[in-house]
Amino acid sequence: MVSEAKAAQPSGRSVLEELDSRIPTGFYWYLAVLACIGGFLFGYDTSNIGSALGFIPYHLSSFATGYLVAGASLGAAAGALIAGPLTDRFGRKSLLVTDAAIYAIGAILSAVTINAVMLLASRTLIGLAIGADSAIATSYIAEFAPRSRRGQLSIIQQWMITVGILVSYLVALLILKVAPGSAGGLDWRLILGIGAIPALVAVALRARMPESPRWLMLNGRYADTAKAFGLLGMEVSEEEARQAAEELAQVEQARRRKTAWTAGVRRALIVVCVFFIFQQISGINVPFYYGPTLLGSYFSGGTSTAVSTATAGVEVTSILGAVNVIATYFAFRWIDKVGRRPLAMWGYAGMAVFILVAAAGVGFLTGVPKTVLVMVGFSFFITSFAIGVGGTGWLIQGEVFPTAVRGRAAAIGASIDWIANFALIEVFPAWHNAIGLGWVMVCFAVITVLAIGFVYRWLPETKGLSVEEAVSVFERQAGAKQTAA
Repeated sequence: MVSEAKAAQPSGRSVLEELDSRIPTGFYWYLAVLACIGGFLFGYDTSNIGSALGFIPYHLSSFATGYLVAGASLGAAAGALIAGPLTDRFGRKSLLVTDAAIYAIGAILSAVTINAVMLLASRTLIGLAIGADSAIATSYIAEFAPRSRRGQLSIIQQWMITVGILVSYLVALLILKVAPGSAGGLDWRLILGIGAIPALVAVALRARMPESPRWLMLNGRYADTAKAFGLLGMEVSEEEARQAAEELAQVEQARRRKTAWTAGVRRALIVVCVFFIFQQISGINVPFYYGPTLLGSYFSGGTSTAVSTATAGVEVTSILGAVNVIATYFAFRWIDKVGRRPLAMWGYAGMAVFILVAAAGVGFLTGVPKTVLVMVGFSFFITSFAIGVGGTGWLIQGEVFPTAVRGRAAAIGASIDWIANFALIEVFPAWHNAIGLGWVMVCFAVITVLAIGFVYRWLPETKGLSVEEAVSVFERQAGAKQTAA
């Protein structure tokens, strides 16, 4: 198979190889942050419900309550699947702009909702945007990022998610501190609605971002391709763009003759999906979605009012959110140096150890020692996830699929991620009531050990490879398996 990144043009210039070898300028980092504003909104809009939940005045059944917390995740699964074929047809940029607009509409409707049905529908609408954005952002980044910095540029998605989670709790804390008497009135509406502000900013800024050069080339838009390369710091003529596109088209046509969904692509998709399942069912979102409810009683200092207990829960969850943000910085620093596989395995190992520490605190201690051990366990559980697991999933989702099907394949992976997230968050209250928090944590530890075995056996290292070379790794593995069979 011809490598689309290395095929030289008649002029002797390999445009895609040059793009893959560049040193990122400030504009590359700006584009990555802009693509990942959806990550911030994803973090904010999936976490803010934890702070508002106790003050929403509508009567909700236990199922409706679970859906209110997890419904955005279910909408996200649908949004990812819808976005996949649309982004392959209409481009990455147009979908990113649309997603930001849907975020804004959903947040505004959540703030002005008049009944439970409208609130649940608004949360589902936000979920559609979350899913679509999570399917597109890292794919967009992978298609312009140099191979030596693709991990760092892509992991901004995870970092922005952590920032969004933290900001959601800081905003809730500020609102509840300033106006505790309005918790059941204006406060919860503000907590849910403020997410519209960054979403509207994203609409304005994303409208001015360039389209993915690889997508433009595959769709024959050579003048736009040359302009996109120009914004990325490369002077490429329209003819050079055409010649590079012809080489790219040959590769894609050869792949389509076999079928776009080759054995290697299917293998990569299975690996990404299973990685996402482990990422979610190992329990990372439990402290963020249910933290104010679970931890509030530990830190309320004996006070009994609903607002003071909820505020204490938000305070402690804010601490965990800050730990998440700080720890993700180390993932950003190490992902392109250490590699995907070792970082993921060590991350899962740390999660197993420290969730057992938290479980010991819940099960065997009381008072201050219990509080300290639970906080230490949760803090390092989150640290381990942030460094080794969270960003790695979104990174491989963007880098291991060929350009022609990247949007659809990434969308399927994101959809599986959100279905797994929804399943865990929906079932957690019943699971917690049935066996207790401590034993649920022990189950999470067992799951993380299984995840280590999966990564060791199935996830190849793609550090330092172009996106095309990363695709070829899975093709070779699939070919070797077929030969052995």
